[in-house]
Amino acid sequence: VQLQASGGGLVQAGGSLRLSCVASGSIASMYVMGWYRQASGSERGLVASMTSDSNTVYSDSVKGRFAISRDNAKNAVYLQMNSLKGEDTGVYYCMMLPRGSRPIWGQGTQVTVSS
Repeated sequence: VQLQASGGGLVQAGGSLRLSCVASGSIASMYVMGWYRQASGSERGLVASMTSDSNTVYSDSVKGRFAISRDNAKNAVYLQMNSLKGEDTGVYYCMMLPRGSRPIWGQGTQVTVSS
């Protein structure tokens, strides 16, 4: 399975973006799906994740502003980002973890929030 992330771009603070991650195969068996962010000079960190039974986890910095969702029929996971802030700037990577296997990473999509 390969992942293709899209939807990044340049947005003003307070604006919204929706990231998409489409898998080349079925995501129905994925144990965890998530979005990670890597800001310049920083390590990659979790933004949001969703388990196969739809339990979600969000980093404290995005709670109430971001929402992760998925569409099994489209083999896609999404990240709706609202009320964007400058500190949300970074490269966003989608990740999917099959049961009993290693995580699969997408290529990353740049999000830049201007103040």
